[in-house]
Amino acid sequence: MKKLLLGVAILSMLCLADAPVSRAQDSANGEKTYKAKCAGCHGANAEGKAAMKSPAIKGKSADDIQKQISTSPKHKGVKNLTSAEVKDLAAYLATLK
Repeated sequence: MKKLLLGVAILSMLCLADAPVSRAQDSANGEKTYKAKCAGCHGANAEGKAAMKSPAIKGKSADDIQKQISTSPKHKGVKNLTSAEVKDLAAYLATLK
């Protein structure tokens, strides 16, 4: 019984130890996507560009960002992104404060 519990504990720790790494990787992928597809209109730091009437998007939640991308007609350039890429992009933008 002790061996079983030890095995479960070790497996749990390995799973938890991997979580922050994969989240950081998602944000890294999202940053690449942002720089390639979004920074031209929303600014290098997502601060927005008044001259282009593009709003600031830093400080928004990942859910808000995903909703905006999927519903706005202005985001035709990102409509071809996979759902994973959109999630990565939203994860990156949510880190900006």
